[in-house]
Amino acid sequence: MISKRQFFIGTMVAAWIGGVVAVGGYRFWGYKESRTVVYKSENLQPQTHLTNLLDDSSFTVPQGLNFIYASEVATPAVVHIQCTYKAKTVQHPNYHSPLDQLFKDFFGDRFFDFEPPEQREYTPKQSVGSGVIIAEDGYIVTNNHVTDNADQIEVILNDNRKYEAKLVGSDPSTDLSLLKIDVKGLPYLQFGSSDALQIGEWVLAVGNPFNLTSTVTAGIVSAKARNLDIIDRSSMPVTSFIQTDAVVNRGNSGGALVNLKGELVGINTAIATPTGAFAGYSFAIPSSIVKKVADDLMKYGTIRRAVLGIGITDVNAELAKEKKLTNYRGVYVGEVYEKSAAATAGLKEGDVITAIDDNEVKNTSQLIEQVARHKPGDNVRITFYRKDKKRTVTATLKDVASQSKIARKESTVSVEGATFENIDKATQKKMNVKGGVQVKEVGRGKWQQVGIKKGFIIKLIDKEIINDVDDLVRVLNSKKGAILIEGVYPSGEEAYYALKYGDA
Repeated sequence: MISKRQFFIGTMVAAWIGGVVAVGGYRFWGYKESRTVVYKSENLQPQTHLTNLLDDSSFTVPQGLNFIYASEVATPAVVHIQCTYKAKTVQHPNYHSPLDQLFKDFFGDRFFDFEPPEQREYTPKQSVGSGVIIAEDGYIVTNNHVTDNADQIEVILNDNRKYEAKLVGSDPSTDLSLLKIDVKGLPYLQFGSSDALQIGEWVLAVGNPFNLTSTVTAGIVSAKARNLDIIDRSSMPVTSFIQTDAVVNRGNSGGALVNLKGELVGINTAIATPTGAFAGYSFAIPSSIVKKVADDLMKYGTIRRAVLGIGITDVNAELAKEKKLTNYRGVYVGEVYEKSAAATAGLKEGDVITAIDDNEVKNTSQLIEQVARHKPGDNVRITFYRKDKKRTVTATLKDVASQSKIARKESTVSVEGATFENIDKATQKKMNVKGGVQVKEVGRGKWQQVGIKKGFIIKLIDKEIINDVDDLVRVLNSKKGAILIEGVYPSGEEAYYALKYGDA
């Protein structure tokens, strides 16, 4: 029988032997890993070298798997933005506008509860977002929807300094605005090339989600030139987004999307979500557009918008079959506006544009992005196909205001995505109308958004009689703001629509 003393001594001896074996084996077989981080000055890309002493071989982790450098560059240049909306005296919620009064004239009191206006005080509200310093003297770019209608804008730097910001200008069509704070010597981000971004490339999103300042998330470029249709179409939107899977949430709006060199390649703007929180994909405005908008706002205080002056749609299998096209990629020219840059250059309806300045365009978003980076007066080289023959022309871009608002073609007229035509005598007799303009087609745009459908006959606009397309052109070109449209469908159903038209 083993005594307690013998048991204790045996246990200690066994433990000592086990330790010797473990240390000796470790030293003998060489399972030791050394890890050294090296920053290569020629490309500023960190690399991690791992050496295993078992076979004395080494390998290099592929470039792009270390985000330290880009984070250190970007974080100090991304700011927290707080917007305050002061207490205001507002009308009672049941108060109706003069436009509603027009509807009341048609439908009667039973459709509206017209209470007398009552004034009510509302407490101040705040909203938050992010911004990116793009110049050492205090210029900051952010989203227009972050600062829109704010009474006071405060910027909090990465080092917690706080400044009141001045709104230099904004551009609803790109959802961008430019701020200025009175301070110099700030860290700022250099613009990178959004054109050079490749699908699958690593990018970082830097911002202040949920008031968590200086948050960095990583993802890859999932797609480019995404058209989300999230910007007010009355502002001639430029919707060409970079899609990533970097986590973005509320408060990230206006923050930076950077490449692994720490260069600004986009401004984070939106997320695709059924819940209001990140659910897989986020979207950023490309730096090519951001730089152009920021430069315009710095120099002119407004945006100098250049346009080709064409109505376009994506080429797909259905359109190719309908129009008998052999090229399934590109942008189809559905209309060419009078006196536009495209008309002067010789573009015609039915042409398929495939490149701008040798940059391939596969869809309307890419074409809009390529044009939007230019100023009125710039020349662009347009590559297109006409009846299967490849051609190239140079167009001098014009300002929005310098071209006709409406494209005419004989007895039809195209207005912002919808096509209208005169009513023939047989239809007039059948419908018992003396005149009017019928909706021939309705594409994406204001007309479709308010519910106007194909076949609708416009009889009155703001109580002005519309006999033909000439009347339609004359009346619409004189309008700005909300208009009331009255008409009838072929079924005999009368309908009324309120539509925001013009530049207001």
